[in-house]
Amino acid sequence: ARGLSVGNSILEEDILELASELEAKAKSKGVELLLPVDVVIADNFANDAKTDVVSVEAIPDGWMGLDHGPETQQLFREALSECKTIVWNGPMGAFEMENFASGTYDLAECLGELTAKGAVTIVGGGDSVAAIKKKGLEDTLTHISTGGGASLEMLEGKELPGVSALDSA
Repeated sequence: ARGLSVGNSILEEDILELASELEAKAKSKGVELLLPVDVVIADNFANDAKTDVVSVEAIPDGWMGLDHGPETQQLFREALSECKTIVWNGPMGAFEMENFASGTYDLAECLGELTAKGAVTIVGGGDSVAAIKKKGLEDTLTHISTGGGASLEMLEGKELPGVSALDSA
């Protein structure tokens, strides 16, 4: 949406305009939208690929971003440090491969630390839950659910068919 090169990273071109609109809307409302500042890149989609950490503005051709980098991890930790309620949906990178799991695992650990300090942490989505369970952190968070999409729809105020069926039974 910002016109940066993403190399061989997955790019959903059909939602670039939406991304630009959301950035503009956040800015117009004075909402800080946090995006990665650095990224772990790889020369192919494999755990044994060559890797490097670069600025999001410096992803070279032929490489792909597969996780956010350590500066971004610190940025996100600082931003979340005073939050009282945190909703997380979806892993930060290709966590299924250990070389690209650091961002996801660090966020899960951060949320566990914040839960211990009194924050309410809600995590939705099968991949996020799988990562949390792989690290043994499921008991450190307030609530986890594999229903990521449904959780987001509930927060939007949409009607959930399963809940509606129970209400009318």
